[in-house]
Amino acid sequence: QVQLVQSGGGLVQAGGSLRLSCAASGRTLSIYTMGWFRQAPGKERELVAATSWSTSPSTPYYADSVKGRFAISRDSAENTMYLQMNSLKAEDTAIYYCAARVLVFGSYEYKYWGQGTQVTVSS
Repeated sequence: QVQLVQSGGGLVQAGGSLRLSCAASGRTLSIYTMGWFRQAPGKERELVAATSWSTSPSTPYYADSVKGRFAISRDSAENTMYLQMNSLKAEDTAIYYCAARVLVFGSYEYKYWGQGTQVTVSS
C-alpha cells in the first residue's frame, strides 16, 4: 500500500503562482512514476505532469496546456513530489490530485491517489 497526502492549493489571482505538495509513505519503493492530475467541473480528469520515481530521472511529461508554466519536481529523500504552478490562468481552476503508478498484474497503472486539493484562479 502507498499513502499519498497532498498540501497546498487555494485561491489565487490570474498570473499568480501556487505550489502543490504530495508526500508519499508506505511501500514507496513500488512506485514507478508519480503524476499530477486535475479535474475541472464538467470535464474529464486529465494528466498534467508526471515524473519518474523509482528509475533514474528522465524528462518529465507535461500536458500541452501547462508546458512552460508548470514544473514538476521530487525530493527523493523526503518522498515528496511538487507541482510549481506559475502564470496561472482561470482555466487552470480544478481539483488537483497526485497519483502513484505501480505495477499491477503485469501492467503499470495509477493505483494510489491523494485526497485532492482545490485550485481556484480568479480572473
